Amino acid sequence: MSTREISPREAHQRQARGVALIDVREEHEWALGMVEGALGVTKAELEAHPAIHARDPDAELVLICQAGGRSMLAAERLQRSGYTNVVSVRGGTSRWIAEGLPITKLEVEIDHDFHERYSRHLRLPEVGVVGQRRLEASRILLIGAGGLGSPAAFYLAAAGVGTMRIADDDIVDRSNLQRQILHTDADIGMPKVESAATTLSALNPRTTIEAVAERVTSENIERLLDDVDVVIDGADNFAARYLLNDACVHLAKPLVYGAVHRFEGQVSVFDAGRNRGVAPCYRCLFPEPPPPEAAPNCAEAGVLGVLPGVIGLLQATETIKLLLGIGQPLNGRLLHFDALAMRFRETRLSPDPDCAVCAPGKPFQGYIDYAAFCAGR
Repeated sequence: MSTREISPREAHQRQARGVALIDVREEHEWALGMVEGALGVTKAELEAHPAIHARDPDAELVLICQAGGRSMLAAERLQRSGYTNVVSVRGGTSRWIAEGLPITKLEVEIDHDFHERYSRHLRLPEVGVVGQRRLEASRILLIGAGGLGSPAAFYLAAAGVGTMRIADDDIVDRSNLQRQILHTDADIGMPKVESAATTLSALNPRTTIEAVAERVTSENIERLLDDVDVVIDGADNFAARYLLNDACVHLAKPLVYGAVHRFEGQVSVFDAGRNRGVAPCYRCLFPEPPPPEAAPNCAEAGVLGVLPGVIGLLQATETIKLLLGIGQPLNGRLLHFDALAMRFRETRLSPDPDCAVCAPGKPFQGYIDYAAFCAGR
């Protein structure tokens, strides 16, 4: 079914008969002049929630944009959603104004930096202005400003996450620079969180960076998790991972897990705290840590420099999906990546009904000595 175009004068005549006319441009464009009597709804918002702005799918509806392209695409999208009588204005507001038809100048304060910086997000129906504002209002905790934390932080700051709390007690070493892209040679000897804050603030000054130069422990974990929406595991040791898991289950925070080893990595989302008995936690996957000789760290075993970039970007992707409530997160799924074979595979995970931490009805037993727990294994 092809979408019809009508002239601005025909659109004006229909509008005079009471037909709804919707301007699907971005907010900052409305300030340049809007068709008199038009309703301003961005294309992304209209496509995401058409029933809110056009309740009757059989009623006449006229869409307009700046030149006619976006309104045509929006009309086609509405038709696929069941709207039967929608048309687009040929030439858009540019032609409307050229033909001397009435417009209104809006007295609105426009955040031009917001609209320019996030313009590609704003064009996505799944994000739009509402979703981008949600990202700006969100708070995340990132444990580790190293190999995984670097790419995750870069892209989350670029995406417009409002507040990023980064906890890491390490300093920048020359051996980090092969993979920890937040830092440069000039940062050697500087606390990683300080280097990260400088880099990320330069990338996006709209993102607030809370730099916490501390190692995550049982004493500070709940303070670190306070008021955050999502937690990202960029740690490099099992003690921190078990601690993060237990705290996230206890405080009902989604945990985006990532790990790398030599040429392989894995990613998952553990959200058992909000979904007891439905979603697994990290302990459901690893009830006990492996012996040290079976899981050497990067300093001992080495790691391909680009590998943390791949895994960290996947963690950032899962974080954005969780913050926006879109897509299908990796709940109950462990994604494996083999860089040498360039192959992904997926393992289904089920909650352990006898899990020591997340089993339904299981009371929180408190934080343990995680270093001793891992060493004892």
